[in-house]
Amino acid sequence: MIALTDNAVDAVRRVLEDAEDVAGGLRISVETGGCSGYLYKLGLEVEPGDGDAVVDFAGVKVFVDPDSWTLLDGAEVDFVNDVSGAGFVFNNPNAKATCGCGKSFC
Repeated sequence: MIALTDNAVDAVRRVLEDAEDVAGGLRISVETGGCSGYLYKLGLEVEPGDGDAVVDFAGVKVFVDPDSWTLLDGAEVDFVNDVSGAGFVFNNPNAKATCGCGKSFC
């Protein structure tokens, strides 16, 4: 299971409400790349794809494809806003190591 903190849910809700196009939820996926091997990707989607897991957080839907689900199972996504900037932060127990920017892992 993937988890979103309350801060992350609020941030996604704001993005969905402000989106110019209709969006049904947030897609979280993992792609090969980044400096550590895998790269987290976030984007808005109208609806889930075939085989996607759909997780609902107080009306905010998150879509995760089956390949990414394996790498994200047990991860927590937070949204932080501090002096270094604002953004989503992943706490992923499946990551053996992360890069300095926190956007990629292996």
